[in-house]
Amino acid sequence: MTAAEQAAAPLVPEPLRLQLHDLHTKVGQHLGYSDWHHVDQARVNAFAQVTGDDQWIHVDRERAASGPFKTTIVHGYLTLSLLPVLLDETLVVEGCSRTINYGIDYLRYPAPLPVGSRVRMGVELTALKDVFGGVQTTLKCTFEVQGQVKPSCVADILFRYYE
Repeated sequence: MTAAEQAAAPLVPEPLRLQLHDLHTKVGQHLGYSDWHHVDQARVNAFAQVTGDDQWIHVDRERAASGPFKTTIVHGYLTLSLLPVLLDETLVVEGCSRTINYGIDYLRYPAPLPVGSRVRMGVELTALKDVFGGVQTTLKCTFEVQGQVKPSCVADILFRYYE
C-alpha cells in the first residue's frame, strides 16, 4: 500500500485496553465500536450449510427479491456469531487468566441485516459483579447496520473474567 493509500484508508479503531481490576471504573459507560465488516452471500450460504438453516429468505436471492425485504437477509445467529471478532476489536481485558462466555441475558433482532451490508458493534458495560476468582460483566452489544436507523441485533452478553 502506498503512502497516499494508507493516508486515505479508513482508520481501524483500536480496542479499549483495560486491566481486570479497572473494569469497575467503566460500569455504565460506552466502551467503543468495532470496525465495519461486510457480510456477503458466500458467508451466509456457508452458515446455512453448516447449520442446516437454508430458508429461502437467506439463500435464494431470486425469491427473496420479491419477499418482504427485497433481498436476502443474514441469519440472526450468524449476526450474533460475529460477536467474538467484533468484541476483540472493541475491548481487551488484560490481567486475567481466562475469559468465559457465560451466556446471554437478553437477545433481540429489531431489524434485518441485508446480505451485502456492513455491520459494526458498539459495546456498553452495563453491570459488573464479583464472582469467585474474578468478575462477571454484562456487556450490551448493539450490532449497527451502515445506513440503517435500527440495529440488527441487541444482546446482553455475560462474560466472566478470572484473575
